[in-house]
Amino acid sequence: RVATSKRGTTAATKRTAWERPPRSREQAEPGTGTPLPRGASKSRVEVAGVGLSHPERILYPDEGITKLDLARYYADVAEWIVPHVAGRPLTLVRCPNGIGSCFYMKHTRTWHPPAVIRQVRIREQKKTGDYAVVDSIAGVVALAQMNILEIHTWNATDDRLEQPDRVIIDLDPGPEVAWKDVVAAAHVVRAAFEALGLASFAKTTGGKGVHVVAPFVRQHDWNTCLAFARGLAETIARSEPERYSTSLAKRGRENKILLDYLRNNRGSTAVAAFSTRARPGCPVSVPVTWDELTPRLRPDGFTLRNLRRRLARLKTDPWRDYWTARQRLGVKALRAVGVRP
Repeated sequence: RVATSKRGTTAATKRTAWERPPRSREQAEPGTGTPLPRGASKSRVEVAGVGLSHPERILYPDEGITKLDLARYYADVAEWIVPHVAGRPLTLVRCPNGIGSCFYMKHTRTWHPPAVIRQVRIREQKKTGDYAVVDSIAGVVALAQMNILEIHTWNATDDRLEQPDRVIIDLDPGPEVAWKDVVAAAHVVRAAFEALGLASFAKTTGGKGVHVVAPFVRQHDWNTCLAFARGLAETIARSEPERYSTSLAKRGRENKILLDYLRNNRGSTAVAAFSTRARPGCPVSVPVTWDELTPRLRPDGFTLRNLRRRLARLKTDPWRDYWTARQRLGVKALRAVGVRP
């Protein structure tokens, strides 16, 4: 099923947990190299209508996770991931031989995306770049076929590329920072958004950090959204300089949390919800409720192996209100953090 989202992008309609069909044996939990379907060739098999070459290729050696495992994971979580990526230009992490050899890909001109992956031409400072966009689970599975292990999205969709629809504060802890302090910091950022009249939502990054995301009606340009994110981050950092920093330099912030506002620059990206990460254990970036975000929650605890069990238990989307948010980034909020509209 498809539906047109409030931002004008065609995306899969999210089904509630009790509407999901039962998994077949071919959709069994991966992690030890899922067997190929009976009669399938080792050199090619289909998932969601997309042909996979070398489906037996090991992408995560320690876990034995194969390309087929990755493709089936995305097929199983289609209703969850597609709304988070549809219409958004992508930056991709490709690992042709698994997590041991990876590189970032911004442009698609040097490769030939399958028909289920759109290409969008975007003007940049010194040139024009072709970016991949996926609007369906077939497109996401096609990324798996290309050995893409991380999917990173813009803060805008391609129908109105110059007007972001969200701001992200990325909490990146130094090596001496405890997880409980990252959790506390995320709640501080949430409170700061709330003080400005904005609801926000949290997701794990699949690493040691947290993304706090505030969606809003598209009305401002990139510079305004970046200035707002910077003003908010710097206001928090000034309130507790011993805990927080907005400086990207790693030296001197070993025991601090970086409030990274640069995710809101035009062309910058953040890892998509439900994307895997190219890290041992195959962790996944996962939306959570604020009640769930406690020190008991492991930052990298959600993986390709266990995430589907979590989704099967959910009675509602943790980000249910995100999709219906109609809040605005108003003049008062901008001025409160030093931005002149």
